[in-house]
Amino acid sequence: MPLHTVLARIDAFAPVAPRAVAPAAAIGRILAGDVTVTARPEAALALRDGWAVNSVLTQDAGPYASVALPGAVLIDAGEAMPAGTDAVAEIDAVAFHEGHAQAVEPVTAGEGVLPAGADADGSTAFGGRGYPLRALAAAALVGPIQIREPRVRLVGARRDPIIDAAIDFLAHAIAGVGGVALLDQDMSLEAALPGRDADAVISIGGTGRGRRDASVTMLARVGHVEAHGIAISPGETTAFGMVETRPVLMLPGRIDAALAGWLLLGQPMLARLAGSREEPSGFRARLARKVASQLGLAEFVPVILRNGEAEPLGGRYLPLRTLARADGWILVPSDSEGHPEGTSVMVRPLP
Repeated sequence: MPLHTVLARIDAFAPVAPRAVAPAAAIGRILAGDVTVTARPEAALALRDGWAVNSVLTQDAGPYASVALPGAVLIDAGEAMPAGTDAVAEIDAVAFHEGHAQAVEPVTAGEGVLPAGADADGSTAFGGRGYPLRALAAAALVGPIQIREPRVRLVGARRDPIIDAAIDFLAHAIAGVGGVALLDQDMSLEAALPGRDADAVISIGGTGRGRRDASVTMLARVGHVEAHGIAISPGETTAFGMVETRPVLMLPGRIDAALAGWLLLGQPMLARLAGSREEPSGFRARLARKVASQLGLAEFVPVILRNGEAEPLGGRYLPLRTLARADGWILVPSDSEGHPEGTSVMVRPLP
């Protein structure tokens, strides 16, 4: 099945239901609605330690012509400005003569003051629906925040060092795009597929034609197989289907194929379930040498960056040591036989 056909099916998924969490727990998660903050601060505050004064009274002040300051109040940074004051003079800008405050330097209106509504005026959005909440924005929020956080059950077809490593990697990658990975190393694929505690299932291994490769057969028994064999490289034996309303993505047990399947199919699936509107990040670079590809396959190609150019790391199999060197990856679309040297390509980040 062509990659674009599977992606069109994924694009039809409905986002998961929103839930309310504390602002700190919402950082990096996809917002279910726009987030605004009531006016902050509600009243003018002192920005520094000093004297709260009426600035008009200080305009003629100087070191040799002090001016009386009735109503001057010693104030600490963060305290509310007293009534009748509009500036905070430095400590040394006020002297005392016979117990009475005297301005020895002029101060302008608003100096040393954080006006009401300066941090938030009650209308500015601190986060938009479909975008992850940033940590700085969360610092301004108080009440619970509505987010969409897809829960993904990760399960291996069998206990295997490569499959275990891929599961650990995917758990990190899922958290990086606003989801939560559900892990239980003792859970079998048969037990994981019908589980209703997850919004989606991603399994690793068992998608080939070997004697132990029974993952897709099991999905056919429990749910529905929509595709077994997707036109991506590496990862041609990737499978996709449904159990009731939950999507199931079955990735091959090879680390390079599992990575390609995650980037080309898993990430878009999580983005759709989270209701994400964020465009994939990346930057353009020129190829340091040509890339050849098989027509009809969408190909994942890791690259390293040298002198501002992207050098492809190719081969029939991409071992972990090769993937670990990569600075990013490019996609050769299925209708292309590759790119010549010097082609401008979009380089995407690796998890």
